[in-house]
Amino acid sequence: MNLKNNMENDSSKNALPVTYIVDDDRMARESLRWLAESAHLTVMEFKSGNEFLKQFNHNAPGCVVLDVRMPDINGMDLFARLKKMGASIPVIIVTGHADVAMAVRAMKAGAFDFVEKPYNDAIMLELIQSAINFDRDKREHQHKVDKIQNRIKRLTPRESEVMKFVLNSKQNKIIASELGISIKTVELHRANLMSKMNVSSPTELVRLAMLAGIENVN
Repeated sequence: MNLKNNMENDSSKNALPVTYIVDDDRMARESLRWLAESAHLTVMEFKSGNEFLKQFNHNAPGCVVLDVRMPDINGMDLFARLKKMGASIPVIIVTGHADVAMAVRAMKAGAFDFVEKPYNDAIMLELIQSAINFDRDKREHQHKVDKIQNRIKRLTPRESEVMKFVLNSKQNKIIASELGISIKTVELHRANLMSKMNVSSPTELVRLAMLAGIENVN
């Protein structure tokens, strides 16, 4: 089942999350697929890293479950490639071989979790659902940040300057003095930027700035 084209035509915000299973062991893939589908999750399975990379749409929500030992690209290398691509989808790395050092490297590199075979089905399913929920929350937050950034891009250079002062709780008369303009002009720019940012008070403006990790506007 090729979901890539359909998902690319839909926004990541509205697309159904996909659980990508990448494992060269057919029985392991089928078992994990059955487990995920029993919870009504959408699944795509691949027997190699190369097949997965051809189908993977990093704009789509979900999670990836990678087996470490694969013939073409091992799980750790595939995870590194995803990171290099800029994919932020949560990755669960699975191995049948106890390797503490590998687990530490995976977690330090940003893997969502590391699981050793044989795993408990209930725990694995809970982990997959947690990864999907984590990805959903992160994407929703990024969507909010992007909306704020888009509003900021609509500001004129002068409005951006005034916004910087407003975020630092400066009064209009101080802003006017600092920029060498009249208070009425400051009031006009301030009203325009508040309208463009879709806020009604400095407190709301600060809240948006904090949400987007913005301290001021250069």
